[in-house]
Amino acid sequence: MAFPKLVRIKQTFSRPLVSDVEGSVLAELEKLNLSGQVAGKRIGITAGSRGIQNIVTILRQVVQYVRQHGGEPFLLAAMGSHGGGTADGQKEVLDSLGLTEEQVGAPVITCAESEVIGKTREGIPAYIVKSALTLDGILVVNRVKTHTSFKGKVESGLVKKLVVGLGGPQGAQQFHGFGSEELPRLLVEIGEVILSKLPILGGLAIIENAYEETALIKGVTKNDFIQEESELLVYSKSLMPSLPIDNIDILIIGQMGKNFSGTGIDTNIIGRIRIQGVPEPSRPAVKRIAVLDLSEESHGNATGIGLADFVTQRLVDKMDRQATYLNCLTSTFVMRAATPIYYEDDRKLFEAIQYSLSSIPPEELRVVVIPNTLFLTECMVSEAVAKELTSREEISIVGEPEPMEFDSENRFRLPLH
Repeated sequence: MAFPKLVRIKQTFSRPLVSDVEGSVLAELEKLNLSGQVAGKRIGITAGSRGIQNIVTILRQVVQYVRQHGGEPFLLAAMGSHGGGTADGQKEVLDSLGLTEEQVGAPVITCAESEVIGKTREGIPAYIVKSALTLDGILVVNRVKTHTSFKGKVESGLVKKLVVGLGGPQGAQQFHGFGSEELPRLLVEIGEVILSKLPILGGLAIIENAYEETALIKGVTKNDFIQEESELLVYSKSLMPSLPIDNIDILIIGQMGKNFSGTGIDTNIIGRIRIQGVPEPSRPAVKRIAVLDLSEESHGNATGIGLADFVTQRLVDKMDRQATYLNCLTSTFVMRAATPIYYEDDRKLFEAIQYSLSSIPPEELRVVVIPNTLFLTECMVSEAVAKELTSREEISIVGEPEPMEFDSENRFRLPLH
């Protein structure tokens, strides 16, 4: 079967950049006036399961600041049900991200047992891991970005780190169990309870640009926690990358994984949600999505595999079903754990995809190839798409049409980094 030739392109996005990460962290901590609040106290600094650029440097600087001002710093695991919902699993995830005592300079506390510390006006309990209750103060550190399952005043960021991250497996299960329509409201309401009950010192919000670089580090006060995060979320959304076109026949994704998105594949990029009862976005419109591999950083968690139509045998073989199922059962978005059609090699996979779109001549197929849903500055597109991009100032055509190449095991040679 003849496959479409592919052309390499480069996309240019807005690129604000923090040139001095350590200096920026120090400046923002000073603005929060924390020096007088940490002396002689046990201070927890939240650490999660997401791969955040410069997170080791940022947390190390926070640890040093707390210690220099007389506090005893601890790295506090805050990742809901991730890590298999166990303390040992949490430690394994943090180790893989370099968030260790050796690298950051503070002992790491993990815990998978939670307590109820208060209730909302409706009587909904607010869970917090027991480890957090042993501390005198907590500084919340997290990346702020749009969520892959719901939209609201705050989404994925500091408040969610409190409600879901520090909520532990019980808090995460309860929160997601209310359904996506209720999540924006409950995130705020449960967050308000936690802010009133826990000794939160403030937050350190991280925003990344489309190149996965640190674009902003901002200290957030406890009194304005929710409002300040809401404003930062708007800014974060303005920096998001996107696919080069909205109407795609075949989207090929080199890797999926938790280090790229909480759902393995960013729903905001692909235009699919796959939540029962929730309408799918109208753009981008993608007929077929194929994912070739699962990142090692995911530790077998293939949450989001059900967002694809086709995957490879090697991806399925790498999947830890227990971790994947737990993640999707906790979120209640069970369709995202469904295993798509899969083939033992990439050539057969692509042949099957084209067969399913046989009404479209190969030379007219609108194909986009990306390494993952996080890095979109370099892509490959079919000739049919490349013709439409020549007049786009933010897109450069950087190569001639090339045939798809496969190695001796019929794996697609993905010429992207």
